[in-house]
Amino acid sequence: MIIAVDGPAASGKGTIARALAKHFGLPWLDTGLLYSAVGIRVMRAGGNPDDPADALAAVNFDDALLDDPALRSEEAGRLASRVSVHAAVRAALAEHQRAFADRPGGAVIDGRDIGTVIAPGADAKLFVTASPEQRARRRHRDELSRNADADYDAILADIVERDRRDSERSASPLVRADDADLLDTSDLTISAAVRRAIELVEARKGKR
Repeated sequence: MIIAVDGPAASGKGTIARALAKHFGLPWLDTGLLYSAVGIRVMRAGGNPDDPADALAAVNFDDALLDDPALRSEEAGRLASRVSVHAAVRAALAEHQRAFADRPGGAVIDGRDIGTVIAPGADAKLFVTASPEQRARRRHRDELSRNADADYDAILADIVERDRRDSERSASPLVRADDADLLDTSDLTISAAVRRAIELVEARKGKR
């Protein structure tokens, strides 16, 4: 069984995907980490994440980089959004993602274009979203644990800009697949969102 989980930044899709993987006993891939790895490599090399050549040069990284805590920082998220607009970068990382999705037994994969591009034939698809304000509050709360000077307004502005960039890019834009179930987590607790996600996937399983 392949479960595709898509949605914008800080919508809760990663938390939900991880919980689904545990519930159904499937491996999980956070594709956002792949783009964060590329972005971090570009930055550390002194390159420009907005330059397609610099970004493409950073796609061949060692998988050990995926364990670097820096990849889950706000900065890494911003860099990931910038390098992900390049079609060549997306194409280079797509093969790895498809191979993960096609492994025997299935997988849970979350990202921006899983249900539309990477695994359009997924058995279950979720599009997880929340209001920009709620997503900014979540990110701000997380950032405060690392940085006491984290600014809510700056985080909100960044989320709005990332939404625009992700939705308007020409290569695999962020869109809800026609057959994806919508899960709005704006007013849900984590446990409630996970329960609803499991219900939606179970319903899809029952239709197979």
